[in-house]
Amino acid sequence: MFYATTFLSVTGNVLASLAIPWFVLQTTGSAAQTGITAFFSILPVVIGTAFGGTLVDRMGYKRASIIADVASGLTVALIPLLFALDLLPFWGLLTLVFLGALLDAPGNSARFALIPETAALAGISLDRATGINGLLQRATSLAGAPAAGLLIASIGAINLLWFNAATFFVSAIGIAIAIPTDLVEAEIDPEANKSAPKTSYWQELRDGFRFVKQDALILSFIGVIMLTNMTDAAIFSVMLPVYTSETYGVERGATLLGFAIGMLGGGAVIGSLIYTTFVTRLPRRKTFTLCFLLIGFYPLLLSTPLPPLLLLIGFTIMGLFASPLNPIIQSVMYERVPQNMRGRVFGLTTSGVQIAMPFGALIAGYAVEIAGLPFTVIGFSIVSIFAVFTLTVNPAMKDMANQPVAASGNVEL
Repeated sequence: MFYATTFLSVTGNVLASLAIPWFVLQTTGSAAQTGITAFFSILPVVIGTAFGGTLVDRMGYKRASIIADVASGLTVALIPLLFALDLLPFWGLLTLVFLGALLDAPGNSARFALIPETAALAGISLDRATGINGLLQRATSLAGAPAAGLLIASIGAINLLWFNAATFFVSAIGIAIAIPTDLVEAEIDPEANKSAPKTSYWQELRDGFRFVKQDALILSFIGVIMLTNMTDAAIFSVMLPVYTSETYGVERGATLLGFAIGMLGGGAVIGSLIYTTFVTRLPRRKTFTLCFLLIGFYPLLLSTPLPPLLLLIGFTIMGLFASPLNPIIQSVMYERVPQNMRGRVFGLTTSGVQIAMPFGALIAGYAVEIAGLPFTVIGFSIVSIFAVFTLTVNPAMKDMANQPVAASGNVEL
């Protein structure tokens, strides 16, 4: 049930990530305004994960997840409602997009933090649990993106947002039912909490910053993934919608946009099944580095017009090699981060890897209009490939070996 609600919530995000940029691109015809919209949809995620993680630790993972889903559902529902009433100027859309992403970010951190306890309750290993979670995350692209593309072509992007809002409300109900109260109460050891000195929000946030700063491996993840995520944001928010629209036409382009992302998810589902099955036999560091190196080249698919079949095959292959990355990172994080610090450390780490994403989307929007799509694609590809190659010479990567999961309790910082 926990995984099903996570699937619903993430599917809602996939729908919005396709519907909103396409809506802006088709109503304004401007790649720059599409980039601006993407900027305002990604920036609040950075802010929300950085500052919301500590609130998640203080509020409790279950409660934070439910509140975030309800709030996100309300903000998304306001977009089609106000548009239908002719009360949605561009600045109003940007405001709602910003608020929806800001409120959704802590909910994602909260669900992420619950995985070790739900894995223990189900009697499965942490590596397998993160593999299953990665599989479901990828499955949202497989199922949600093609469906979104078809629905955009048939009913319009703005109407799709009604369904998007509904997924958040159903997810909130599912979390309320699926997560046992005694599991939530066990998130942080109550005896440890009684003996621990009371600290302020800002002190706990600073503790999270110190923990991240002192961990060389986590800092290495942040530095490399920050740059590759910047390229991903530019691709999926701006370059891929422009590419499919210009190469295949408006209606066919919307469908192929969804199917390209869906095939990326499909390849990732296959890869996740393989990884989850053989996770105990795979060398963690070598698997991570090799797969990351291979996917560094996928942006070049958009540098020249391709037949639809070749585009879909290329995205499928890239999804296959991308599938182990997030489960491996998640396992490493669970092993290194104490239980009672997950919300703030995961939030700060997520914020760090996403901090360049809004600027990637914004730069891509203007670069496409000024220099053209092929030049923009090649420029971002160079940055991404360089970032990934640094992993091969980074000594901190030696610390990726399996370790016991970090226990709760006070941490010396």
